[in-house]
Amino acid sequence: MEWSQDLREKVDGVLRQEGAAAWGVAGLEGLVPAKLGDFPRAVSLALAMDPKVMTSIRQGPNQTYTDLYEATNQRLNRICARLQQLLAGAGRQAWAVPASVRSDPVNIRGDFPHKTAATRAGLGWVGNNCQLINRRLGPWLRLGTVLTDAPLAPDRPVEKSYCGTCAECVSACPAGALKGGVWRPGLAREEILDPAACDAYKKTHFMHFHQGHICGICSSACPWGQKTLRRVKAQMTPR
Repeated sequence: MEWSQDLREKVDGVLRQEGAAAWGVAGLEGLVPAKLGDFPRAVSLALAMDPKVMTSIRQGPNQTYTDLYEATNQRLNRICARLQQLLAGAGRQAWAVPASVRSDPVNIRGDFPHKTAATRAGLGWVGNNCQLINRRLGPWLRLGTVLTDAPLAPDRPVEKSYCGTCAECVSACPAGALKGGVWRPGLAREEILDPAACDAYKKTHFMHFHQGHICGICSSACPWGQKTLRRVKAQMTPR
């Protein structure tokens, strides 16, 4: 297949304009369920979350985090809709995966995992907290995905975890839902996370924040996120 550099530059222009912190193209051959359509690739993008807000939820979510979470999801949906229109305008199929929507509430899943697209696009790995971890942003990010058949050259995927022996998130999880499993491509989510235990704890303790769908304690505890905070503080320090 002949890849379109011109189309990639247009995608890059949109995402730069929208303030995406990172993005890439994922090769998804054989990974997208047939019910969603024939989408061999995806554009995966990340929006950064405010490090100060993320450090404030070490003991649990608060209203500031809830507002940021909801606003970022809305922003992701708007950006992904714009990308979908761009790709459709180029004569290509494209479908924006909704941000944080559980289309399968029984199994606590969405239509397609954003983390799969993100790892395949080279944005990071799935950490011991079962969240996407980016070297620059840590897990303090939100992901968007646009499935497509556009001729965009896939980026190099990330295929191993860089969490090492760290278990800060596992120890921090009040639900005991993190199992300490080390991610690799194809590893079942349940090897890392007990989603039912995680969900039940959030609904019992944090129902007043986003209907019990958010927590963030394990993310706040992540040393990769703390690196992000230190870097931001260093950039703000007068020299």
